Amino acid sequence: MNSTFFDQFMSPQILGIPLAILALLMPPIMFPTLNNRWLTNRLSTIQLWAINLFTKQLMLPINKMGHQWSIILTSLMIMLLTTNLFGLLPYTFTPTTQLSMNMGMAIPMWLAMVLSGLRNQPTKSLGHLLPEGTPTLLTPTLIIIETISLFIRPLALGVRLTANLTAGHLLIQLTSTATLSLLSTMPALSMMTTVILLLLTILELAVAMIQAYVFVLLLSLYLQENV
Repeated sequence: MNSTFFDQFMSPQILGIPLAILALLMPPIMFPTLNNRWLTNRLSTIQLWAINLFTKQLMLPINKMGHQWSIILTSLMIMLLTTNLFGLLPYTFTPTTQLSMNMGMAIPMWLAMVLSGLRNQPTKSLGHLLPEGTPTLLTPTLIIIETISLFIRPLALGVRLTANLTAGHLLIQLTSTATLSLLSTMPALSMMTTVILLLLTILELAVAMIQAYVFVLLLSLYLQENV
């Protein structure tokens, strides 16, 4: 029974080719690059407005040196948002439920920001490891604790995204299985679980959008510390 529930998180393959690659190609297909030959419509206008609004809000607390990261963070946000939402459709695969993929995004981004801070302002970056006004006896302990918390950041980013999406998908599958099982024996209870399933679907839509935003927002906070 458990293996059946977790089969949805296995990457499907056709002729040995993982379909997760096709899933990752959906964001650039849905959000193509506009040029002067395109005729603007309402959809492209709304997309451009939303992207510009998100970029402004994300880069507002960051100084001009960190604005060069805006394209990377905005593109990452669009990719996460699109893959998370498409994963809620029937018979689809969500790549962001894979811890390996999320860690593959979190670790390089975190490492690039830390190395950028060490290169541009090494004194201030290393100063985060020791809060100001720390007693002398607590200095070694606090340095160890802050160093551990620094290296845990990418792990927390990847695990948070994976756990939230995986839990939501499992809840939806368990509720839908209960709805179908009770349909023939207890129709009234089956209708109640159907309502719960609809509410869970709406909640999972919100979680998919919020988790994509939180992932990029935390990366922007790490960037703010290092620029």
